[in-house]
Amino acid sequence: MKITRTYSKMAREATVLLGKEIQVARKERAWSEQVLADRIGISRTTLQKIEAGDMTVAIGLVFEAAVILGIPIFLEENPSLSKSIRNTTDKLTLLPKRIRNKTKKVKDDF
Repeated sequence: MKITRTYSKMAREATVLLGKEIQVARKERAWSEQVLADRIGISRTTLQKIEAGDMTVAIGLVFEAAVILGIPIFLEENPSLSKSIRNTTDKLTLLPKRIRNKTKKVKDDF
């Protein structure tokens, strides 16, 4: 039997914010979802859930993603989560939508 849980607004916003910060840090490093998922030891689908702020993902996996990317989990001051989510969303908007490995074409015609 599936249990339906309800979460506070603060908890939902916190998971969305951390998920977006993980996504930004991953994209800034030009890592694909699969690369980060492999480093954490999870599936790409689970990573997508983490980045979306899905409340059903184990907290240990979320923290592991944050640690691998160097994201501080606890701050001394607690800024408004809504404002932080907006700022992180704006940052994501500025990053390229697709991660590509840049390969140089080899000129081998002598």
